[in-house]
Amino acid sequence: MSADTNLIVCPACRAINRVQADRAAQATCGKCKTKVFETTSIELVGATFDRHISKTELPVLVDFYSSTCAPCLMMGPQFDDAAKALHPDARLAKIESSAEPVIAQRYSIQSVPTLILFKGGKEVSRQNGAMLTQEIVNWVKKHI
Repeated sequence: MSADTNLIVCPACRAINRVQADRAAQATCGKCKTKVFETTSIELVGATFDRHISKTELPVLVDFYSSTCAPCLMMGPQFDDAAKALHPDARLAKIESSAEPVIAQRYSIQSVPTLILFKGGKEVSRQNGAMLTQEIVNWVKKHI
């Protein structure tokens, strides 16, 4: 891909879209016409996880969480605020590790919340434990 375009997977239909880097915030999916990049985090499941991680050229930060974990629930709004702050430089996504044990096991998730930053389909950094918005933003910017 050239330096001024990126591939971004549509969160609605999972189509891969070639998007001009300076227009990522406004781009719509060529297939389903929804925005390909919102200012909120997206929820991933087994069927969507691999496609988003391997096909989206932007960095993807994934929050492995549990809906029964108090620190995870406390960090949820912080993570969503970080999605706004990092838009459109990184996509933020969540995956419930107890609902997707195969993926959690693949990435050796031992505790939640665990944040993993992917770039080019590969893990580039990992952070365990809850973080505040600015800590998430600073940590991601340090690695992208």
